[in-house]
Amino acid sequence: MSLKLYVDACYTSPYAMSAFVALTEKKLAFDLITVDLHKAEQYQAGFSKMSLTSRVPLLDHDGFYLSESSAIDEYVDETFPGLKLFPTSAKEKAKARQVQAWLRSDLMPIRMERSTEVIFYKPVTTPLSESAQEAAKKLFFIANELLKDGQQNLFGEWCIADTDLALMLNRLVLNGDTVPEKLAAYAKYQWQRASVQEWVSKSKMI
Repeated sequence: MSLKLYVDACYTSPYAMSAFVALTEKKLAFDLITVDLHKAEQYQAGFSKMSLTSRVPLLDHDGFYLSESSAIDEYVDETFPGLKLFPTSAKEKAKARQVQAWLRSDLMPIRMERSTEVIFYKPVTTPLSESAQEAAKKLFFIANELLKDGQQNLFGEWCIADTDLALMLNRLVLNGDTVPEKLAAYAKYQWQRASVQEWVSKSKMI
C-alpha cells in the first residue's frame, strides 16, 4: 500500500493539518510531500492532474486521488482500521460533519484577520474589526452550545472535529484576543494532542 499526503510547504493550512492528523491518528505510514503555494505549484500540470480542485491537501492512495480535507478525513476513517476519527453514533457523526462543514464555510472575517500564521509563526497587533468581532461572537455561541457541559471533547471521545474547532478558536487564543475561559481551555487542551503537536513542530522547523 502506498499513501502520500500533499500539504502546503509552510505547514499553515488548517485543512492540510486536519488530513495530517487523521492519517497520524490512524498510525498509518505515509509520505508527506510539500507543495509551494507561493510559487503556484498547485496549478502545475502534474499536481492539478491529480487534484481536481488544485488545492491541498491531496491524498494519493495507490493512485486514488482525493482532495478536500473533510472528504479525506471521512475516507481515511472508513478505509483503515484503528482509532475512529468520527463518533460511532450516526447522529453524532452527522453533528461532527456539520461542525467541519461550518468551520470551512463560515467565519470568514476571523479567517481573514487571524490567518493561521498567527498560530504557527507570530501574532498580529491589529484589533479585530467589527465584522470579525461579530464572527467571534457567533463562534463563541456555537462552541459554547457544543461544549455546554464543559467536556474536553465534543462528543465524549476525541474526534477530528475537535481538532478543527480548536484550530479556529486558537486563531484568537494564540493571538492574545479575548476568548471565554472555558473555550480557551478547550482549545489549549486539544492543541496538546500528539498528532497536532507533530504538525506544529514541522512549521517550527521552517
